Amino acid sequence: MRIINKTNEELQVLIEKAISGDKESLETIIMSMQDMVFNLSLRMLGSFADAEDATQDILLKMITHLSSFRSESSFTTWVFSIAVNHLKNYKKHMFARYPLSFEFYGEDIENADLKNVPDLTQDVEKSVLAEELKMSCTNVMLQCLDAESRCIFILGTMFKVDSRIAGDILNLSPEAYRQRLSRIRKKMAEFLSQYCGEYGNGKCRCSDRINYAVQNHRIDPKQLDYVSADKSDLKIMEDVKDAMETIDDLSQQFSFYKKYKSPDKLKQFITDFLNSALADIVRE
Repeated sequence: MRIINKTNEELQVLIEKAISGDKESLETIIMSMQDMVFNLSLRMLGSFADAEDATQDILLKMITHLSSFRSESSFTTWVFSIAVNHLKNYKKHMFARYPLSFEFYGEDIENADLKNVPDLTQDVEKSVLAEELKMSCTNVMLQCLDAESRCIFILGTMFKVDSRIAGDILNLSPEAYRQRLSRIRKKMAEFLSQYCGEYGNGKCRCSDRINYAVQNHRIDPKQLDYVSADKSDLKIMEDVKDAMETIDDLSQQFSFYKKYKSPDKLKQFITDFLNSALADIVRE
């Protein structure tokens, strides 16, 4: 049972049942949104651990405000608004304490000492570690953007949200949103083209930087979040976008931003919550 297939009337009935204490209805609502919220959190915050924590917070906010949903917008858009407002002001993640910039990232690529680092692969295949680094790097690179620019880029490039809806979420006109998205995507593409050898013309190759990345705690051979995560198609997004808007010619530049299923720990949190006394209090 998926929310995306429901009419507004059916959805409102499902929400009313959840508010009244129907566990199955509440579980359907949460499970339908968790992958979307997790992926948004992951891109906004830069690490799996921080994304899990933020997703828990957002899902709890969604539950506690469920009675305020009135069908003026799609349910997915309503959840997006809650998530975006939470994540734009989220200060508990690692990169809030240690902010990045394109200047720092570029200098590190140009000047890092890659030769005088021991083998730190811990018997993990280099191709696996290189893939982990590639996915981590392209995700962490987003942290070089300020929070609102990052959000604009993620909504437009990864989720392909229609500019009218994205503008409403971010309190921007559709025209202003499209203009900012175009500028941000070009900035990201220029950086990739200049420095990245995987997606651009730069000298940086993930396979050459594995040990350096392990030494600097950017990846951990014992905890490979990206390569071990299950992929998600996130078809739930179909109800918040029209055909993909061709804002510029960079649409295919960022196809490497994969979508992931929620970690098992997050699913367990939801299960434990639904079985707890707290869930009864929230639904009252």
